[in-house]
This record gives sequence, structure tokens and C-alpha cells, in this order.
Amino acid sequence: MENYGRSKNGAEAQTVLNCIDLSSPDIQQSVSLLKQACLDCGFFYVVNHGISQEFMEEVFSQSKRFFKMPLNEKMKVLRNEKHRGYTPVLDELLDPDTQVRGDYKEGYYIGVEVPEGDPESEKPFYGPNVWPAPDCLPGWRETMERFQREALEVAKAVARIIALALDLDADFFDKPEMLGQAIATLRLLHYEGQISDPSKGMYGAGAHSDYGLITLLATDEVAGLQICKDRDAKPQLWEDVAPMKGAFIVNLGDMLERWSNCIFKSTLHRVLGTGRERYSIAFFVEPSHDCLVECLPTCKSDKNPPKFPPIKCETYLSQRYKDTHADLNMYNKQQT
Repeated sequence: MENYGRSKNGAEAQTVLNCIDLSSPDIQQSVSLLKQACLDCGFFYVVNHGISQEFMEEVFSQSKRFFKMPLNEKMKVLRNEKHRGYTPVLDELLDPDTQVRGDYKEGYYIGVEVPEGDPESEKPFYGPNVWPAPDCLPGWRETMERFQREALEVAKAVARIIALALDLDADFFDKPEMLGQAIATLRLLHYEGQISDPSKGMYGAGAHSDYGLITLLATDEVAGLQICKDRDAKPQLWEDVAPMKGAFIVNLGDMLERWSNCIFKSTLHRVLGTGRERYSIAFFVEPSHDCLVECLPTCKSDKNPPKFPPIKCETYLSQRYKDTHADLNMYNKQQT
């Protein structure tokens, strides 16, 4: 299924991903295609997901409006301890073993909105968001909140197919302690147009796997995303993932790999800058803070016992964020 030959941005191949049509009445075919993708590389396209193309274009347009603001304006909404707000270029270091500096991208985190004073806001990934001033970007907050709502419904629809592919009830992930009270994080991303050079440790986004359950990624037409199906291969083989208009690129996270006892794959991926400016929108979906992630009953046997101990979602995610983001005190020093 792959077309071999080195591409302009250093990948050895262009991968062809399975495509899941959420409007298809043939659920068995969707389960089969998704299962094949999850066993192979953990990446697939999702089309006919119910979010209109017009609205997707509006979300991208609003994202561009924010990133085109002067840096001093963007720094007024710098991310806080709860990972809400602006993340400057080089703020995130995803692959410390090979990256000389942080990622050549800037971003904006928007999480589950819980007002201050609400007991739920004490949880690490709940709380009030940081928003640009409405007079600066009218309609911006409303657009992003609507996208969050609609994208969560897409994620739940995908999770139902994943459940069936794991021989679980379709509503397994719909429970309150799972996606009923999801930790859902929207992240707007902007790559400014640098050319990455892996030989010098320079990347748009360093090689990493996502932390959680699943990620929905919407991209513009600019390529850059690459996956490595076998992280232990020497040398690693990197394959380009082509953008697909109107589709989400969906990938599984480490939490689902852990849940499935490594039956389903959470795959290394990275972004290489090609010299063209690139925008993307990632929607990270994890279960509730209190969800205990332990080996699924359908994924273990006497011959294949659980590979990981149970862990609370909150504990797991907090450590992963801490490991990959710069200390916020660094920015306070820069501004004094």
C-alpha cells in the first residue's frame, strides 16, 4: 500500500491510511477497517463526521487571526499552570534525545471550561480557560467552544467503533467515568515556515506519541506530518501522511495502547517543516480524571497477562505534560 521513494521532506515513503466513513450504515465494515488500522499503525482518516466544511474553515480562519497578532499581545494570554492559553515557539520539547531546541511551532490550549469556585475546577485538567479579549477577536471564543462540542461528538462516535473493534459493548467508553466526563483539550497550532533539519535536531514537532485515548487532527493542505510504525527499527522509517480535505486524521494515544495491553498501537509521529507556513487543529480526548486505566478484559489471557499496572488517568496525564513543557518561571524571568 505504500509508494516508496524519498519525499522532499526526508520521509522514505508515503503511507496510505484506512478511511472510516462515520455516515456508513455498514458498521461491520467500519469496525473491520478501524481494527486493521489500529493493529497496523494506529492512524486513520475519518470522513463524513458531521462537522461542516464551512465551519471548519471558520475555525481555521479564527485560529489564523490569533496567531497573526503581535507577540506581545499573544504573551498576554500565556499558558497557565493548567495548560490553558498561548504556548510560544520552542515552549514544548517532545523528543529531548534528538531535539537541540524545542518545537518550532506555537500553539493555543483550550480545555474543559469550569468556572473558578466550582469544586470541579480544583482538578488538574478542569478550570476556567484563558481567552483573548473579545474586542480584539470578536466571536473567537464562541467559535472555539462550538468546535469543542462538535469535535467531542465525533470522538465519541469513533470511540464506539473502537469499543466494537476490541470486542467490548459499543457504549463502553460512553460511561460517566470515561468520556461522559472527558478531559477534552483543543489545541490550535501554527508552524511558521521554518525548514526542519533532523540532522541538526530541528523539528516542527519532535517525534512523540500522544498521551491519551484518541486525537482528532484537522490540517490545512500543507504536508508535514510523518509517522514511524516501528519505533525500535534502526534506522527508523518515516512515512508522510497526506492531508485530506474535510477529513480528520485520527490517531490512538498511549493510554489506549496501555488499556488494550499493546494490541492496538500508539505510533510515533512528528512534523517536519517544509518551508511553508502550516496550520493544524488537534483535539485530544482522554477519559475523566478519576478513570482507572487497567487492562481491558478482552485484551488479556493466561498467555497474555496485563503488561502495565492500573493507573489513574489524572496521575498519568499530569506527569506526561510536566515532562514535555518548559517551566513557566522561565517566561517570568524573561519579562523582568
